[in-house]
Amino acid sequence: MTPESSSAEPSDLAARAAEKHVLVVGGGIGGLVAARECAKVGMRVTLLEADDDLGGAIRRVELDGVTVDAGAESYATRGGHVRALVKDLGLSDRIVAPRPGGAWLAGIAGVGAAPLPVGGILGIPANPFQDDVRRIIGWSGVWRAYLDRVRPPLTIGHQLSLGKLVASRMGAKVRDRLVAPVTTGVYSASPDDVDIDVAAPGLNAALTRVGSLSGAVQTLRDDAAARSSAAPTAAKAPGAAVEGLSGGMSTLVDALAEDLEQLGAEVRTGVRVRGIRRAGASWTIETAVAPAGLSPEDDPDAIVAELRAAEVEAGADPVIEEISADAVIVATPEAAARELLAVAVPALKRTDAASSPEIEIVTLLLEAPELDAAPRGTGVLTVPGSHTAKALTHSTAKWGWVRDAAGTRQIVRVSFGAQGEPAATSGLDDEAAAALARTEAAAMLGVALAPDAVIAAHRGRFVQSQPASIIGSGERRAAARAAVQAVPGIAAVGAWLAGTGLAQVVPDAREEADRLRRALLWD
Repeated sequence: MTPESSSAEPSDLAARAAEKHVLVVGGGIGGLVAARECAKVGMRVTLLEADDDLGGAIRRVELDGVTVDAGAESYATRGGHVRALVKDLGLSDRIVAPRPGGAWLAGIAGVGAAPLPVGGILGIPANPFQDDVRRIIGWSGVWRAYLDRVRPPLTIGHQLSLGKLVASRMGAKVRDRLVAPVTTGVYSASPDDVDIDVAAPGLNAALTRVGSLSGAVQTLRDDAAARSSAAPTAAKAPGAAVEGLSGGMSTLVDALAEDLEQLGAEVRTGVRVRGIRRAGASWTIETAVAPAGLSPEDDPDAIVAELRAAEVEAGADPVIEEISADAVIVATPEAAARELLAVAVPALKRTDAASSPEIEIVTLLLEAPELDAAPRGTGVLTVPGSHTAKALTHSTAKWGWVRDAAGTRQIVRVSFGAQGEPAATSGLDDEAAAALARTEAAAMLGVALAPDAVIAAHRGRFVQSQPASIIGSGERRAAARAAVQAVPGIAAVGAWLAGTGLAQVVPDAREEADRLRRALLWD
């Protein structure tokens, strides 16, 4: 039965929705959005998060009285999905665009550092003779890139790998010095592993049409400019391809949690889900609450042993709990999701898991007046192999609200780790990681930063789901999604299925929640 063929009255639907219990495992943005979609139609919703805080990759940290983002700091404007959610939650007045300033490249052989050239796509230049391009790839690189204009179009339009296409058309210097810093900084991946049709839709087709890669880049930019000029003013994205929120992206998490509370959903943190199994027509979820001193990341068997020992000794209320639900939405990172769904979705075992790099971001609060002039724009990308860090964000130069909060001090975020490359900080303690971040920041920004310039530091660890732009990622995600959707009453959301970034996670979570709730109400 479908909504179109049903004659049920709205009151009947409301009553039916109220009888349904949906349990959401994971309190990142995907889980929060999915939970909200179910709660909005009157379903009983319980959200369980293993950590003490909601948000997942969206985190805040206080550094000597200054509260800033420690994880995701912005969202892509493409599609308008995140902005629509932000507006729906009443946060429109918090939307901010990055300050102008641009990014730099560091670690360029024979050059050192230079501004990232303007007018390209993923680092591919539309004009290799442009001064800011020539400064980075040199005259030899320029003339090699120019061969793209005269090379016969033998296999144009059929290359899947971005790196291989760029190298074959414009040479290794364009790939290694311009494109690789962008893909490593944005996707944590080599350009050879990036699917050009996903990362730059339309570029292959434009290449076939105009006969050169640089010409294809210019064509796409011209087309985008024409669409922007023709669009109504209200529809244009303001300024940049990303936006942030004054006060930090955690304000979005706070607003979602508050909205869930108003909708009557139950949100519980510090609760680990240990297993999901079918119980007749419903599902049973076993949970464990971590005792004081144990992190949700600790071994689950150790947690359970501690819990049971505490119960015997103190006669406490049971902390091992079973919860029944009509449906379950798993909104955890991939490794945890696959473990939780091993019994409920056995077909998931036959799909390939992605390789997800571990990323570390070290945020530094600095007393460094020499950075006040933003000597290298709002951030720096590095040529792979030239630095131990892959990128740096000069937060006080990029975001006006951060500059206001920091006063005369400076905040930078240094990122480590990429696909197939462990973070250089992974084997260090926090003090040593902060020291490495300081020396990397000094080298990337071209200033001296003494140890006593660091007022406070924070180190965040993240497992980055494989971006949708990685070759083969689409097929892997589609196979995993199909396996999950084949089991009634089960859904899974998150970056490992949607692709990285809120612009992909948010609409995917809404669509999956809508699919699940339709099945519960109409099937």
